[in-house]
Amino acid sequence: MYIIRYNLHDLLMTSIKVKFRPSSVPDHEGTIYYQIIHERKVRQIVTDYHVFSYEWDAQRSILLLCHDTRRYTLLLSVREHIRRDMERINRICRKLESARLPYSADYIISEFNRYASEYTLFGFMETIIANLRINGNIRTSETYRAALNSFRTFIKYRVAFGPVFSPNEDIMLDSLNSELMEAYEAWLRQKKLSPNTISFYTRILRAVYNRAVEQDIIENRFPFRHVYTGVGKTVKRALPLTVIKQIKATDLSMNPSLDFARDMFIMSFYLRGMSFVDMTYLRKSDLRNGYVTYRRRKTGQLLAIKWTTDMQSILDKYPENESDYLLPIITSPGLNERCTYRNMSYNINRNLNKFAKLLNLGMRLTMYVARHSWASAAKEKGIPVTVISEGLGHDNEATTRIYLSSLDTSVIDHANSLILKSLE
Repeated sequence: MYIIRYNLHDLLMTSIKVKFRPSSVPDHEGTIYYQIIHERKVRQIVTDYHVFSYEWDAQRSILLLCHDTRRYTLLLSVREHIRRDMERINRICRKLESARLPYSADYIISEFNRYASEYTLFGFMETIIANLRINGNIRTSETYRAALNSFRTFIKYRVAFGPVFSPNEDIMLDSLNSELMEAYEAWLRQKKLSPNTISFYTRILRAVYNRAVEQDIIENRFPFRHVYTGVGKTVKRALPLTVIKQIKATDLSMNPSLDFARDMFIMSFYLRGMSFVDMTYLRKSDLRNGYVTYRRRKTGQLLAIKWTTDMQSILDKYPENESDYLLPIITSPGLNERCTYRNMSYNINRNLNKFAKLLNLGMRLTMYVARHSWASAAKEKGIPVTVISEGLGHDNEATTRIYLSSLDTSVIDHANSLILKSLE
């Protein structure tokens, strides 16, 4: 059997002990509670953790873990919960001691209860997501929502194989430890997710954790030090100019859905690989004096692109947009624009993939391929590799943005004109 002792006496003025109260009914589980003694005042925190008398050593105040499989996982869960509770109470007391302000045992208990209600991981993330939406960071809020949903699913899965959490339980921020994050990473790998997708989730959770550390809610125990949070190079998704030319020339007049998807793909290519979200929210007012000027939603960088007859010819295929937006993506004022953007993105990428199968491209065709394809074509036309590849975030996007901000726009406009002439 394993013996675990919880008995904290490391504070000058406060004593914290784990106690057990047997049930008054024979053969029933008793209750574990915490005794807090401060300035000779004794208070108790009654927990929801129940064990039998033979599983608790009253003389030594320790929880006994036997190898009975019917009870082992439950007792292991109780042990883990007690450990976390002790850390929280100890942390509260240390902060109060360091502040050198008077406090009582009742205040310790109120702070413990407040922490349990306010500083759960899921609740904390919901607050962050709500604030992101209020501040207009809708895309970022959606990435945080995706990470939250993924981790929630993992916690529900872990219930069947581990003793730490109950099915509908939110978890405390300080429950994030190395063991849990390594288990989460392993679970994501089992789902056949790519390393970059795994890193996408773990980096968001790390950002949430670091925010809690900055707000002095928890101490940094570096739970992400053994999981992957980097960004690896992805498989090349660029198409050569000959294929782009084939995509442009294909007659799709009998299939309006594929035709529209192809037009948006080519428009992205014309617009120097502009992302679909930036295309969606281009306003008519952004086109003036022969240039489209916009600010990238992802980085905030201000860019200007020369408007060409090729771009105008695509725009002229469609009725004038009744909304304030330039391209025929969001066309009806008053609708949920974010929902419209997501639906259009899904439909266009789905139709592009159908188109790719028609052309036997042997790869998925998405709007993002247009971005990589323009970058590849630009390299062939003499634009420096550091400006193009790293500007797309391949290695060091932050450094490359410095190059881009100082690069004469006419240089890229000239390269773009050479690329577009290659399609004629």
